[in-house]
Amino acid sequence: MKEFGKLADRCEIVAIADVSGALAEARAKEFGVPNALDNPERLIARDDVDAVVIGVPNKFHADLAILALESGKHVLLEKPMGLNAGHAKRIVRAQQKTGNVLMVSHQMRWEWLTQQVKDQVEKGALGRIYSAKAGWFRRKGIPGWGTWFTRMDMSGGGPLIDIGVHMLDLTMHLMGDPKPVAVTGAVYAEFGPKRKGIGTWGTPNWNGIYDVEDFGTALIRMEDGSTMTLEVSWAVHMDTDSQPFVHLLGSEGGAALRGSKGKFLTESFDRAMEVELNTPSGDEGARVRLSRHFLDCVETGAMPLTSAMTGLTNNLIIDAIYESSRTGREVILDWEGLR
Repeated sequence: MKEFGKLADRCEIVAIADVSGALAEARAKEFGVPNALDNPERLIARDDVDAVVIGVPNKFHADLAILALESGKHVLLEKPMGLNAGHAKRIVRAQQKTGNVLMVSHQMRWEWLTQQVKDQVEKGALGRIYSAKAGWFRRKGIPGWGTWFTRMDMSGGGPLIDIGVHMLDLTMHLMGDPKPVAVTGAVYAEFGPKRKGIGTWGTPNWNGIYDVEDFGTALIRMEDGSTMTLEVSWAVHMDTDSQPFVHLLGSEGGAALRGSKGKFLTESFDRAMEVELNTPSGDEGARVRLSRHFLDCVETGAMPLTSAMTGLTNNLIIDAIYESSRTGREVILDWEGLR
């Protein structure tokens, strides 16, 4: 919300809703929003609302996004787009039917370092990207044990759908959005069921449920022959700095991102060469750039960089990882009628 506040010359925040009316009122007071509601449907129905930002448990993404789209609103939707691919398909159909803007909030695409790497990729500096490795190993970071975060029926999964979707989306973007065709994966729950690996985010509910994974790994094969490996954890016994990372392996050069640092790697004069990447001082931040892009799309009708189809792609891959883990087999993605 504060990011849109920084763009007050282009938009006005008129209302905030939360099923906890007291929390809605507190946030409205904090950010100077004139209206606080305890019902999101009432907010969506308002005539003075052109666009909505939806940040609720994953189970409710589809119903609220579809209601908003069908009510003539544009939607900025928290990741993952859907609880699963079935929910995501419903959102895609609603977006295509209404023609309204549906953008998924993947702020990592808008980091300064990410944009520098993407610019070089598009210029051909890396050549053909034939493989990529992405991951995010949290050493001890299970969020809100026993809350909706750790319930499959509410969240759709554990770290794969929580932080893995960020790494998946970012890496696909940097690779040039190749079409994924097959997935092999496995997931494990070695910490959560034992109430170990608990992080500092959220308040645990020890009477709640933990039925999601705490580690996931996958190999994703693309139609053009390139591959991506993805590994993410909420908790793991390994030497890790708990920073997200991406490695791009190109025929002419490579790129590496870890946390807020990055570098290009190549070979010249028979020597390995590296170029450090730095975020400039005074950078306005990824979330402000994301919010500005959403407003641009609302005003012009342009398709967002993180469109409904990119959200569906992420959900299809994550569903396939879970299916592959259950069956022990490679899963072929079904794109019939979707792309």
